[in-house]
Amino acid sequence: MEFSINTITTISTILLTGLTAGLCFTWTNAITQGIGRLDDLGYLQSFQEMNRAIINPLFLVVFFGPFFAHIANIYLNRQQPNLVFWMLFAAGILFVAGVVVITIFGNVPLNEMLESTNLENSSADQLKALRNSFENKWNRLHLIRTITSALSFLLLILALLQNQINSNINL
Repeated sequence: MEFSINTITTISTILLTGLTAGLCFTWTNAITQGIGRLDDLGYLQSFQEMNRAIINPLFLVVFFGPFFAHIANIYLNRQQPNLVFWMLFAAGILFVAGVVVITIFGNVPLNEMLESTNLENSSADQLKALRNSFENKWNRLHLIRTITSALSFLLLILALLQNQINSNINL
């Protein structure tokens, strides 16, 4: 079986997008649920430490690699039948708008706000106010990332399957 560069790019995009969707789902389903049960100081400290730990080369590849993969995938598959191309295009738009843009302009500023706070020198009222200005907004934005990355992943799989169906019809 021989794979074209288009197929290899699509499969790579599926893999990277799937890893991001899995990361987002796990964070939504378990991590924020678990630390949400902590008191204000424990919650904020946990979030600070996770934000510090997650910024590493592997995370950057998994989280931002799909951005470049989607662009390449759309470009390389621009001659595909309309349905396949538009599924790939929609997957890319969902990922860029719902993951990359939301991260850069939503979650990262909240993370930076949290990081700039010395929690140990904050009063209980200050911790409560910080958590109130952070937690719900961060979780809402992250839910958008979770949903859009999962939908992008699904569209990529459907596009690959549709392309296979189209290839079998043309035999």
